[in-house]
Amino acid sequence: MLDNVLQRIQSYSPSALALPPHAREAAVLMPLTRSENPELILTLRAQGLSTHAGEVAFPGGRRDPEDRDLIRTALREAHEEVGLAPGLVEVVGPLSEVVSRHGIKVTPYVGFVPDYVEYRANEAEIDSVFSVPLDFFANDPRDITHRIDYLGRTWYVPSYHFGGYKIWGLTAVMLVELVNLVYDTRIILSEPPQLSKKEL
Repeated sequence: MLDNVLQRIQSYSPSALALPPHAREAAVLMPLTRSENPELILTLRAQGLSTHAGEVAFPGGRRDPEDRDLIRTALREAHEEVGLAPGLVEVVGPLSEVVSRHGIKVTPYVGFVPDYVEYRANEAEIDSVFSVPLDFFANDPRDITHRIDYLGRTWYVPSYHFGGYKIWGLTAVMLVELVNLVYDTRIILSEPPQLSKKEL
């Protein structure tokens, strides 16, 4: 399974965004456990944060001036937020750049991590750390679909529920790309879902 993930991501050509050179940059790490049934590591952001408070997200954040590249940003932020040592991460490669609702360009990086890591949530930023089997998303078990009009386009973004957590927004967009790549699913964000499901 992991060999398949590795091959597909390394041979993948993610899309890049045509944004102004001065656009703010950020990166997230999509940690995937090295196990027979790989799991994605996700966080629940603290309620008191100024942006994305109380939302499910991958570890990550804005690029610091001293970060030599965005991979370094993703690894640094994952270490700061959940105690994941950079040396435990095998970075596989990037997925497509996305833009947050605050106009920040975000680059996601998939990375393999051991399945025995004890994560330590930074209480100032993270309320909890949890994992979801990657194959949970393979059949698109969305609860609802959010219609998002942004940058002159319309997106139909799934919202998933797992173990009491709501996974939606930019995190769901990144998940869909990974799941489409790994499982050959055809979840299309530019069109309403084919199944009869509630939509917002």
